[in-house]
Amino acid sequence: MAKDNDNAALKRSYFTELKAEFRKIVWPDKEKLGKQSVAVIIAAIVIGCLIAAVDWVMQVGLSFIIG
Repeated sequence: MAKDNDNAALKRSYFTELKAEFRKIVWPDKEKLGKQSVAVIIAAIVIGCLIAAVDWVMQVGLSFIIG
């Protein structure tokens, strides 16, 4: 029985601490969130293009060597 009480107390303690930590979070405003989202999308597109370019160069190079 004591073990059940300990588990319940640990769960309550965990969720109490979790709630306290969530209060410390500073959420970005809509403008900052929009700018950061655009930056992430642009970075993903640029990196995707770089990977595609490297893939194409390797494909051309290997077909030159092999064929």
